[in-house]
Amino acid sequence: MTEEDFDTKRLHAGYRPEDHQYASSVPIYESAAFGFGTEARAEGIIGGTISGYSYTRNGNPTTKVLEDRIAALEGGVDAVAVGSGMAAITYTILNVAEGGGRILAPTNIYGASLDEFRTLFPKFNINFDFYDDVNDLETVKAAIKPDTKAIYVESVANPSTEVTDIEALAEIAHAHQIPLIVDNTFPTPYLLRPFEFGADIVVYSSTKGINGHGNVISGLVVDHGQFDWTNGKFPQFTEPEFTLGDEATGQQASFVEKFGASAFAARIQVKYVRLFGGLLSPFDAYLVLLGLETISERLTKEVANATAVAKYLSQNPHVKRVYYSGIESANPLVTKYLPKGIGAILAFELDGTAEQVATLLDHVKVFSYLPNVGDAKSLIVNPTKTTHREIPAAIRAKHALNDRVIRLSLGLESATDLIHDLEQAINQAFH
Repeated sequence: MTEEDFDTKRLHAGYRPEDHQYASSVPIYESAAFGFGTEARAEGIIGGTISGYSYTRNGNPTTKVLEDRIAALEGGVDAVAVGSGMAAITYTILNVAEGGGRILAPTNIYGASLDEFRTLFPKFNINFDFYDDVNDLETVKAAIKPDTKAIYVESVANPSTEVTDIEALAEIAHAHQIPLIVDNTFPTPYLLRPFEFGADIVVYSSTKGINGHGNVISGLVVDHGQFDWTNGKFPQFTEPEFTLGDEATGQQASFVEKFGASAFAARIQVKYVRLFGGLLSPFDAYLVLLGLETISERLTKEVANATAVAKYLSQNPHVKRVYYSGIESANPLVTKYLPKGIGAILAFELDGTAEQVATLLDHVKVFSYLPNVGDAKSLIVNPTKTTHREIPAAIRAKHALNDRVIRLSLGLESATDLIHDLEQAINQAFH
């Protein structure tokens, strides 16, 4: 049988109706725990010799469908669903650099990510080496140190929409025996699958385009299953793990020995979700699955709307600059990585004052003024005052992120109505 296409997988991957009373929609197993039935079955489930569920913090049938589905859509071996995009990032960084080390990352990333990387992880002996141009390959090569554990990037930057050269960075990472971690939140696997270009771990705020309806906070970690965790740099994957062994017989096993290619995802599930507790609830997993069913149609329409709005703004005399690499026809990275479009998010700099920015925000009628992206409804926000306020002014200045920059997330409304709404709000600001 040939491999199913993306649009078939988004509806069916990871789910066997015959295992769930032939329910056409994935059931919500809203249960804290599951009965073992017999002592022998309990021993098998706890010991990992048979499949089954015991306690939702350790795994849940609804959540498992989401994890298997996103792994199939991404082209990975396994995935872990967690309580938010930031939880996905946090667990991934801890898992790869546990015990201390360095991570290399650009400064053009989401504000909360940069804040965590700058101010929180160093307290756990995980330090970051930052650089400004995500595709400055020579700087990346020079910055890698003996204790560097990974390169971390966003596939499409927030809010500049700069596109990352994933393949080139993956080659550098692998030459130094470290993984490339890609936050692919903006494109989603419908527009870009980073594993096809050498990425090793992909993380998502599935709150955004994957769910697409602004009604759930969720995150995902996807494991490509191709990285060699036994190369000596990552002892946490090869050392004996008590919970994977048999105390009665004295047998021990490591995550690589027990889980093979899916060792990274398995370790996040067993050590971080199980012990730190940042799991995704079954009901929230169900909501993400519902959103995922329409991802192709949503993203296609949202890309079309974003393109139309970006072209309109680029011609508006009150707009100084538009940030949407999807309309850069000569951009080879867009052509290579995102031929179906870069996503629903764009930004523009108003050629006016802070007061005029405020007037514009106060007078939109179709756009909702709130800090989210990827919703079916169109959203507007001023990043320096909201989503990116954690970024120091000196770093914001390097990426032309000033108080006059406005970010849009285009939804499913009429492009004509969205353009009219922006036009009347801009006119209010300047007249």
